[in-house]
Amino acid sequence: MTPSRDVKDYIRTIPDFPKPGIQFRDVTTLFADPRGFRIAIDQLLHPYAGAPIDKVVGLEARGFIIGGAIAHQLSVGFVPIRKQGKLPGRTVEQAYELEYGQAVMEMHEDVIAAGERILVVDDLLATGGTAEAGIKLIERVGGEVVGCAFIIDLPALGGRAKLAEMGMNVHILCEFEGD
Repeated sequence: MTPSRDVKDYIRTIPDFPKPGIQFRDVTTLFADPRGFRIAIDQLLHPYAGAPIDKVVGLEARGFIIGGAIAHQLSVGFVPIRKQGKLPGRTVEQAYELEYGQAVMEMHEDVIAAGERILVVDDLLATGGTAEAGIKLIERVGGEVVGCAFIIDLPALGGRAKLAEMGMNVHILCEFEGD
């Protein structure tokens, strides 16, 4: 009999990517394994099963993979939040801080109606900048964020604390020390 595995067991670490000193947490190995992927999706949506959720928002890019699967399981719509210039049509945008400068996230302005309850998902929570930008976009169009779910948290970078200060309910599957 094969011993049971935790979500963290399916995630590989690639040293010195994208630059020296960074330990990149690669979820593609989790996604590629049918059992690992199923475990992750089930655990991410578990706290929200039966909760009143109207849509799932996935943050670019790996948030699209898990967000689509969670939306399917919850039988709700899916909304992508993308990097600037990737969406056709009218969008709303939100700048956020990167390690060296700024970036901009966008969402179609008409995909979330006022009062809709939204679950935000992504693979990794680091500084929280991308998630914060996504939350601000959702709130700007009148959506209500009911939770944020991530596969990985890097606690040393403070993202979870940032989202908690914003009043967000955050659900994490596993943590890795360092950055």
